[in-house]
Parts: sequence; C-alpha cells; structure tokens
Amino acid sequence: MEWIESLFVTHSAVQTIIVLSLIVSIGLALGKIHVKGISLGVAFVFFIGIVAGSLHFTADAQMLTFAETLGLSLFVYALGLHVGPNFIGMMRHEGFSLNLWGLGIILAGTVMALSLCLVLPINVPEMVGILCGATTNTPALGAAQQALANAHQSSSGAALGCAVTYPLGVVGVIFAMILMRKFLVRPADLEPRTGDDEDNTFVGQFVVINPAISGMTIAHVSQMTHRHFIISRIWRCGKVIVPLATTQLQMDDNVLVVTNRDEVSAMTILFGERVEKDWNREKIDWNAIDNTVESRVIVMTRTKLNGKTLGMLHMRQSYGVNVSRVMRGDIKLLATDNLHLQYGDRVTVVGTPENIDHAEAYLGNAVQVLNEPNLGAIFFGLLLGLALGMIPISIPGMSTPVKLGIAGGPIIMGIIIGALGSRVHFISYTTRSASLMLRKLGLSLYLACLGLVAGQDFLATVVRPEGLLWVGVGLVLTVLPLLIVGAIALKTKKFDFGTICGLLCGAMANPMALSYANETIKGDRAAVAYTSVYPLGMFIRVIIAQVIIMFMI
Repeated sequence: MEWIESLFVTHSAVQTIIVLSLIVSIGLALGKIHVKGISLGVAFVFFIGIVAGSLHFTADAQMLTFAETLGLSLFVYALGLHVGPNFIGMMRHEGFSLNLWGLGIILAGTVMALSLCLVLPINVPEMVGILCGATTNTPALGAAQQALANAHQSSSGAALGCAVTYPLGVVGVIFAMILMRKFLVRPADLEPRTGDDEDNTFVGQFVVINPAISGMTIAHVSQMTHRHFIISRIWRCGKVIVPLATTQLQMDDNVLVVTNRDEVSAMTILFGERVEKDWNREKIDWNAIDNTVESRVIVMTRTKLNGKTLGMLHMRQSYGVNVSRVMRGDIKLLATDNLHLQYGDRVTVVGTPENIDHAEAYLGNAVQVLNEPNLGAIFFGLLLGLALGMIPISIPGMSTPVKLGIAGGPIIMGIIIGALGSRVHFISYTTRSASLMLRKLGLSLYLACLGLVAGQDFLATVVRPEGLLWVGVGLVLTVLPLLIVGAIALKTKKFDFGTICGLLCGAMANPMALSYANETIKGDRAAVAYTSVYPLGMFIRVIIAQVIIMFMI
C-alpha cells in the first residue's frame, strides 16, 4: 500500500498533481448536473476542494501556491486577450457608466459593513476581514493587515473573518445572479443587446439622385464629408462595376454601401434615396447577385501586415478590389483606411475573381496556420502582466504601496495586448478553442487550490462561537448590495442581463462567478463588462480597506 500512500499522502510534486486532478475531475463531472435547470459548472471544483480540505487532504504548500498563481494568472490573461478587441468599444460607450455602477456596489457593501459594526459584537478589524472575504478580495486583506500592523494592532481577527466568509463570498455572487434571473429578469433581458462595439457595420443600397455629387469621383465625395463609408458595388445601366477611388458617380447609379449603423440617415441625404431592401440578413449569397463580381472572405495571415492600416495596403489601386468589412472575432468593423489590421482578421473583399485571387495571395489566407497555438505570445504576455502586477503604486495618505497583483496585472496586460498589440506588430492571435481551454484550465487549477486551502480551516472556524454570525454577516454583505444595485440597473433597461452579471462579478472580483455567467448566458457581454469593471473595483477595495483601518482604529 506504500504506492497508494505516495500518491495521495506523501507530499511531492506528483502527489500535488494527483490531488488537484482528483478535485478538478470530480468537480467538473458534478458541475454538469442540473437541478431545476441550474448547474454550477466549473464552480463545483471549489466545493470539492473544500470537501477535500475538510477530509484532511493536503499538498505541499509551495506547490499549491505555484499552481494557484499559475491558474489565476493564466485565466485572467487569456480572458483579457479574449475581450481586448471589444474593450475599447465598451469603455467608449458603456465603460464609464459600468464603473459607476460598480462603485455603487462597493460603497453599498462598505456602508452596510460599517453600519453592522454599530449593532453587532464585531469590531472594526474583524469586520474588515469579513468584508474582504465576502468580496473575495485577498489583496484588500493584505493591505488591511499591513495597516493594522502599522497601527500596532493584531490582524488575527481580520484573517479569521476573511477565512470564514471567503467560501460563501465566492458562491454568494452566483446565488445573487440566480435570484435575479428567477424573480427580476424578463426574457428580453437575456438577449445580448449588441452595440457599435460588436456590430459596427450596416449594408444599404442607395440611388444617386443628389446632383451635387453627380460627376464626382468616389475619392472626392469621401473627402468632402466626414462620414465613413465604402462603396463595394455600383449598378449602372444593368451592369455591375467594381468601383475604384477614381470612379465617377452618375445620376441614377445604384450603389451598395457599407457604413456604420448610425450613418444610415446621413448616407440617404448624401446619395439622395435609400432602396428599402434588407442587405443585413445573416444568410445572403453575395456571389449569386452578380455573375462577374465575387465577394470572398480572406483571412489575414501575412505577419508583416499585422498592425498596418488598410490605407497603407492600397488594395483598390494595387489589386482593383474593395475591402468592405473586417471580422475580428465576433466583431464586425467598417473597413476604413485608418483601421489597423490584426493577424487572423477575416477580411471581406469584393472584386473580380482574378483580382481577388491576387489579393488573397497578398493577404495570406493560410487558414491552417491559425490552428497552431501561439504559446510564445501567451508566456511573453504573462511575463509582462506579472511584472506589471508587481509594480508598487504609492498613493498619498496610504501607509503602503498598492499593487495590481497576480490578477490585476495580467488581465490589464491581456486587454492592452488584445486591443492594441497589433499597433506594435505584436501577434497575439489565439483561436477561440485555445482561449477557452486556457481559461478553463487556469480557473480549474485556481479553484481547486483555493478550495483545498480554505477547507482545511473552514469547519474549525465555523464552530467558533462567533463563526456562524460571521458567516451570516458575510453572506449579507455579498448578496444584498448585488441584489439592490443589480435590480436598479435592470430597471433602467439600459443593460442586458449578461452585462449586469459581468458588472456584479467584476465589482466583487469573482472569476468563478464570471465563469458561471459565461456558461449560462449567451454571448461575451459578461466577460467584457467584467474586465471593464474589475481593475478599478479591485483597486478601490484595496484602498477602502486601508482607509477604514486608518480612520476607525
């Protein structure tokens, strides 16, 4: 039986991997079980970890710390890369308001915690620890412990409060989302409300009856207006023309225009008349419209073009084709001259078959290359993210510098590289399946380690005289602010439920709850909202923990 003991009991690298693999495999299997239509998915790994810890399964502390750090940093960096292309659009349109809602959740929880201090036998350090556990924010606990040490106060109460409330803090966010979905959410709220950041294009047919532009070249018309549009085809006297910049518009030309959705009325004024025909259906056989003109989607895989603008490629002049749209992940972008191309972009090209063949050879279209994992970019991005997370940030009035940590640094770096990496010719392309694999692997490792460590002291802490009171207070501080702010946000009808779930998870710094939201709600709106709110929310909670200690001790 020694070999069984070496596998499950004797601390070693192999024993740590076996214990974590056992926890993850059981957790993922049970996470698929649906009870009244509800399943916890990967979140169940955390519960199995707590059970294993309570049953005195242990592993080498340094190995667990390594696995937890690797898992969390992998998850948040891959998440940042995934939502990076959407992030700038989200911040431009909804990011400011989402962060205000996130601050509302943080302030509501803080006010509740301080109010409960006045009526319950819980002192300030213990309440700060309970608040840190209820909001699953260990960096805030670390900052509070340092502030207590500077004030010559014991931090044991804060640590115990965090330990006992952390497990329910993790699942409390999921519980709040389930309650909201059951009692507050309408069917319409479950549908993603796509904005300009997700679908940035509109295809319309217009007739040139404006005498002011008759006889002008397309380049001249484009220069005389600040509106962005691409003319992909012109029908004139029963014939189709692939327009170039030098093509002159004539009266009664029918033009197929790709523009932004909010520019449609301006295009009607510019050309004169809009033809009421739906060119935005999901399934349109563009190649059946005209015999001599083809529309083809080409994948940009030529590495030296990564980061270059469409205008620099001179596709019309060099190849006689028009680029009408660019698909980046699930985002549809208007193919303007100042759009920076990224490796893996799917470019819609319109022209004659011969010209498109030449353009395809130029852009690459080596689809099989995209299936190769770009691991170098992943590990280099992790390096930059962890380095960013370890930079101390001094804030006036704070006793110790604040750090973004192993979660904040990689997620911000992932967003930056995903959104702007092409500007410096950094190839960060990752297939959707590879990104999902990295995120789920990282989160599973993180939750297994977190549960295993939390489970070792969970029962002993709960059975303390004050343990159950702390658990109850922590659950209230987790769920109540989310329900209040989430319900108000829903009533505004500005956000879909997926966005609100991402807001709740980001404000509570809870990646496990985000995983639950992603598995149960269509689209990526939850993930994008999470990354919009998470960095500021985490930062504010760290500062608030120190401020409470400084002014109330």
